[in-house]
Amino acid sequence: MKSVFKSPLSLTVLASCLLSVGAIAAPANDPATLAQIRDSAMKSDWAYERLADLTDLVGPRLSGSAGAAAAVEQVAAAMRKLGAKVTLQPVKVPHWVRGAETAELVDYNGRPAGITQKIVLTALGGSGATPAAGLTAPVLVVRSLDELKAKAAQVKGSIVLVDVPFDQELADRGHAGAAYGPGAGFRYVGPKMAAELGAAAALVRSVGGANFRIPHTGVTGLVDGARIPAAAITTEDVLLLDRLLARGPVKMHLTLTPQNLPDADSFNVIADWPGSDKADEVVIVSGHLDSWDLGTGAHDDGTGVAGAMGVIETLKKLNLHPRRTIRVIAWMNEENGTRGGKAYFDANKDKLDKHFAAIESDSGGGRPFGFIGSVTPPMVKYFAPLKDALAPIGAGQFERHDIAGAADTSPMERAGVPVFEPMVDSSAYFNYHHTPADTLDKVSPLELKRHVAVMTSLSWFLANMEQPIGRTAHQDSED
Repeated sequence: MKSVFKSPLSLTVLASCLLSVGAIAAPANDPATLAQIRDSAMKSDWAYERLADLTDLVGPRLSGSAGAAAAVEQVAAAMRKLGAKVTLQPVKVPHWVRGAETAELVDYNGRPAGITQKIVLTALGGSGATPAAGLTAPVLVVRSLDELKAKAAQVKGSIVLVDVPFDQELADRGHAGAAYGPGAGFRYVGPKMAAELGAAAALVRSVGGANFRIPHTGVTGLVDGARIPAAAITTEDVLLLDRLLARGPVKMHLTLTPQNLPDADSFNVIADWPGSDKADEVVIVSGHLDSWDLGTGAHDDGTGVAGAMGVIETLKKLNLHPRRTIRVIAWMNEENGTRGGKAYFDANKDKLDKHFAAIESDSGGGRPFGFIGSVTPPMVKYFAPLKDALAPIGAGQFERHDIAGAADTSPMERAGVPVFEPMVDSSAYFNYHHTPADTLDKVSPLELKRHVAVMTSLSWFLANMEQPIGRTAHQDSED
């Protein structure tokens, strides 16, 4: 050893060499360790292989389904194989089952005798059912909730279509969330308001881009007692309806036969990679395990789950254990209830002081440019070493937000736990989101490697920070 220290090797390079053979304990957030984590993740196909297992072997994973149950077992087994301490946290989840879904235009001005026109749509989560033979009613188009209220007299007995376009240009310029938000809000509130006003059924314009006559499903705010049939209709068919309605009244025959079954038993999958001297403190890294039933949930949110799983695989490969425990969570029921996130919060609300930070990935598997975090402004400077470590793979950006706003971690965030998420290019995400096209072939293996590199580096960095990160700037008492 004496001759080694006389060599021209720097201490940083020496540490890197020794780490590669597991000869010494990791010196926390030094540049060599961060570089090893980054480079190891960029060489590994493990997360993509787990994503293939999830999407190709299990398939759709809507809460309460056989697919969701199989996914719980698959992910738990993979994490146990790595040596993580795995816990299955029970969660009661909604169990909604899609049935038949067809529609056709049966009357409109200028319709040739014997002609009807098929409309492409898909039932929205929580939708009620039509009679088995369907229903026929006039179509009423509105373009805002205010217009829906103003036309209350026309709503009763009608099939109401809420027509709010998705702003793809906004998404193309890096604001996909802002493009999605308005449409998603109308999708959630519109059917409920239409039901309260006596509508026979409610339709919403699909919330997403691409416009290849593919409908985008999603959750609604419908409740028992006013659970009318509700569906998302493709952009092309909305435009057809607009043109036909300009000629005069239009009637549609609609058949939707979903079922709202009793709540089902399910689980959050929790996998701990134990810390050392601060093992009682936790850094969460997570994605949601459930998906809608139309596709196989590759982007939403298979990449988030596989990326979080890849954190432990990367650290195990390098024989690294952080100071704080890194806790991988595959949340159940983000899509139509967020019951998993709420169950975890309820079980841990008296232990939030031990939750140092939480990471949630739920924006798809696009190119990561860095990360977003809801730390207070004085903390930003402490993340410079992490930004430097991720810069070589083009992921060294850090945006500070008062509220990160991820779904399953939001109860913790409102209670003061800092929340982080990867900063990804989501300009094409809503082409596939909640559609039959959300499949493995849409995910880039290279970008998933970058995703794992960001998630692992960020998890490790947080788990080893010397500085108390503090609580988030905006706290309230909601749970």
